[in-house]
Amino acid sequence: MSNPSAAMLVIGDEILSGRTRDSNMYYLAGELSHHGVDLKEVRVVSDDAAAIVAAVLSLSSAFDHVFTSGGIGPTHDDITADCIAEAFGVPIGVRGDARALLAAHYDAQSIPFNEARQRMARIPEGATLIDNPVSVAPGFTLRNVHVMAGVPQVFRAMVSSVLPTITGGAPLLSQSLRIDRGEGEIAGPLAHLASDFPDLTIGSYPFQRNGVYGANIVIRGQEGSRIDAAVLRLAKLFPEES
Repeated sequence: MSNPSAAMLVIGDEILSGRTRDSNMYYLAGELSHHGVDLKEVRVVSDDAAAIVAAVLSLSSAFDHVFTSGGIGPTHDDITADCIAEAFGVPIGVRGDARALLAAHYDAQSIPFNEARQRMARIPEGATLIDNPVSVAPGFTLRNVHVMAGVPQVFRAMVSSVLPTITGGAPLLSQSLRIDRGEGEIAGPLAHLASDFPDLTIGSYPFQRNGVYGANIVIRGQEGSRIDAAVLRLAKLFPEES
């Protein structure tokens, strides 16, 4: 049985403008691999309502799970929650339990719970809250879409809250071997290896260091014994690399 599939939707002009380097994709990919969920696609869209709605509908229909990051804060350009509600045709408004969490958090710090901060309690109808132990403001899950903050520390905390609720499959295992030869030289043997191990994914990642051309060959799969066998075969094909 194949693992559940997932996609990630990264939302924000700051990512597309180059002002912010996204680290959430890297983190999510690793966590999903360990959990036995296959991340199949990552899409980045601007803070444009039509683009967000279209992406949510496309990805949610194609994959078992969709993880979003960005756009659920207190400012005017945080429109993700509204877009999720629009995509699924449900109303959105300030929700009592979310408001209570935020109010208690700000009251404890003697910080005004103003109108802007109350925006973070607006949750689409029918959604389940995602716990946020870092800054309290919750994310939410609606159908198969998990909506989370873009701030890396908060995103990671929310991922930790969501993953236990998701049934995963077999974790993805991997091994790698460095080969100091150009890809043109190793392409043929790699093709034969891939043909003999169709249950594994074999990737070639070239590099050039100090005038030397080579590639890191990464072999991934769900059965450790099969990966071991493929790496052994590869090492025999290029014995000086082993």
